This record gives sequence, C-alpha cells and structure tokens, in this order.
Amino acid sequence: MKKKKKKRNLKKEFINYLKDEWKFLLFCVVLTSILLFPVDYYITTGGGVSNIDKRVIIEDSYKSKGTLNISYVTQLKGDILTYGLSYIMPNWEREKYNDYKIDKDEKIEDLEFRNRLDLDYSNSNATYWGYKLANQDIKLTSSKTYIVYVFKEYNTNLKTQDEILSINDNHYNSILEYRDYLNSLNEGDIVKVKVLRKNKEIIVDSKLYRLENRNILGVSLTTINKFDTSKKIEFKFKGNETGPSGGLMTTLDIYNKLTKKDITNGLTIAGTGTIEIDGTIGEIGGVKYKVLGASQGKADVFLVPKDNYKECMKVVKNNKLKIKIISVSNIEEAIEKLSNLER
Repeated sequence: MKKKKKKRNLKKEFINYLKDEWKFLLFCVVLTSILLFPVDYYITTGGGVSNIDKRVIIEDSYKSKGTLNISYVTQLKGDILTYGLSYIMPNWEREKYNDYKIDKDEKIEDLEFRNRLDLDYSNSNATYWGYKLANQDIKLTSSKTYIVYVFKEYNTNLKTQDEILSINDNHYNSILEYRDYLNSLNEGDIVKVKVLRKNKEIIVDSKLYRLENRNILGVSLTTINKFDTSKKIEFKFKGNETGPSGGLMTTLDIYNKLTKKDITNGLTIAGTGTIEIDGTIGEIGGVKYKVLGASQGKADVFLVPKDNYKECMKVVKNNKLKIKIISVSNIEEAIEKLSNLER
C-alpha cells in the first residue's frame, strides 16, 4: 500500500525561513540601500551611435541607402555603487551635478526642464532648416517662450518654467522681438509680464535692468516654434533623450527624407552638434565619448562642430581610429560636404 505524500505547508516554511535567516536578509536590505544611495554625480560610462531614422517620421519620405546616426554619451545617475566602480572601470568618469547647472543653487527639476526644452528647441530649429533647405513649404503657426533660468543677482518674481504670454499686453514670436520691445523702454521701468505658471495665468510686475547696453528681465529665455509643413513630421525621441546635441543630425535626416538625392551615399554617418536658429552648428560636450562611440558603431564618417574639431582629432590620433572626421560650422556646409563624399 502506497504512503500518501505529506502536503507541504509553504507558508509555514517561508515563515521559518524568515525566522532563521532574518539577520542575513536584513544585511542584504541594508547593503542594497547603501549601494543605491544617491550621490551628487553623473557617471559617464561611454558612448555609442543610434540610427535617427525611427525618431523622425515624415510622411511620403525618401529612403536612404546609408544611415544617419546620433552619437551619444551614456550617463548614469550616480549612487555609491556606480561612484565606486568609476575608480575601477576604464573610461568611467565622474561629473558633478553642479557642472551641468548654471549655478549650484539650480534645482534638479529646473535643470531637467531645461534639458527637455533644449531638445524641443533643437527639433524646432531642425524642422525649419530641414524643410527650408529642401525647398519644402513651411509656415510658422505658434511660438511659446519659456523662462529656463532666473539669475539670482536680479530681484524678480519670475520663475523658471514660466511661459511668457505677454509683456505689457504685447505678445511676440521670438526672443529677439521681446528684446527689441524691452530696449524701447527705460532701465528701471516696471513691466507687467503675463505668464502661465502651473496651468494658471498670472501677472508678475518685473523691473528692467541694464546689461551690456540692453534692457533685461534678469532671466534666460528659450522660444519653441511650431510649424505647418508640406509633409507631416513627427518626433519620437525616448524619454531619457534630452538636450540639444542631436540637432545637426536631426536636421540632416529631415533634409535627406525630403530630397531625392541621398546625401548618405550608402555610408554610415554619425555626428553631433547643436542646430541654432540661424543655422550655425554649435559646440557640444563629451565629444571624446561620442567619437569613440561612432568608431565602435562602425561609422564611416563623423561630423563635428568646428569648435570641437581639434579635440576630436586628438582622440582619433591617440586611439588610432579609422574614421573620417568632417568639421562643419553651419548646416548648409554640412549638406555640401556630405553631398560631395564618395563611398
């Protein structure tokens, strides 16, 4: 006669395990808490490239034989574990949060807001220049101006993340237009600034200060433009992708999708640099990791802003990289140099 198997009481076994091993489990919880305790550092762990094709969607666009790629730097929010590993792992570098702030008192949430807005600003400029140079119709439909930083040396009740709706009931479509209006007033004047703050419209009385022969509010502004385009465009950047350094490659991708001639010439092209409102390509940080990442990603060509060129060439020489470096100062020059490349 077979014996019946005794049914296991899993709940009781688990409780007994907790009783027997509670010291070890407590140690694990405490150790994990310590290792994951945040520190005021970013840990830079290296770079890479990513095809921008799926981030910029344009209806009825032309296909390319090669690829246009964003070169990026991988950063981790620092904790005790990653901070310690940065002393052991090759090419892991520590950068203080304050190095990314305009000043040490800037709040992290304001810094992150500025970074997100930098991406929107970059995409706005990329759209304008991509469509314009491709001879496609593009029309400005709206402009929003935001405060991205408040200078503490000036006495103002304006705040970072405020959207400026008007000044003395005057609304303008660009920072330059706001500046021109402020310069028509007098130093020390009190202006009424209507802002949208936390989804509520309020009016803030703000004094005008004089700096370098112009009147200022004591804040830094960024304008984001929206356009009606001949072909619908959509951006699908990931939530952790912020900042302006992908502007150059985003502009090139838009242009390439709108024109029949393929500027990639079948090559794998990577690059970095901001795109400014006037079409110039601006300097970026972390170029060392970006060119190393481009090389590891098997890129044939790396586009770099003129002001980063010497540093980039030093990295290429020191690491004996086999990648063609092209220096560009504006978007039209970048298109021209790519168009003349041979495979």
